[in-house]
Amino acid sequence: MVPGDGCIASDGAGTALSGEQLLAALETSAPEPAAGLPEELFLLISRLTPLVNVDLLVQDERRGTLLTWRDDEFYGAGWHVPGGIIRYKETAEACIRATAQRELGASVEFEPQPIAVVQAIEPQRRERGHFISLLYRCRLTAPPAEALSFAGTAPQRGQWAWHVHCPPDLILSQAPYRRFL
Repeated sequence: MVPGDGCIASDGAGTALSGEQLLAALETSAPEPAAGLPEELFLLISRLTPLVNVDLLVQDERRGTLLTWRDDEFYGAGWHVPGGIIRYKETAEACIRATAQRELGASVEFEPQPIAVVQAIEPQRRERGHFISLLYRCRLTAPPAEALSFAGTAPQRGQWAWHVHCPPDLILSQAPYRRFL
């Protein structure tokens, strides 16, 4: 049997896999989806459905907006609002707290409702090409990790810095946030 003859996939040895067998194999690869997915499975899912994420608008009257440097295969190099994809059965609130800790080494308080909802679709991108982003106004309750602070001439991946104005090298996908920065 080959895919298209009533089966969804083959195991490579010519044995047909039913839809149920294929789903069981996928579930076996991610026994605890709330803890995260294997990269290959995550990228597959991102080809099939929009991803929902939270973005943290951390601002201070004197220092401006706290941004982090990103440099990856999907968005290239540039400053961005810290954010994270909401995992299966994770609340937006828990994701905000985890993102603040992971990207800033800090804790935050935040408004209960997002101040903006932005849908981003990248037609040319196969993976990670559709996001629904929830922008939350946040306030630091502890300073960000000094070890992650940008203090040189060229920012490194994961470093943070305060910006009084929107930087010219804000990553393109976050252009809708310029009005907040």
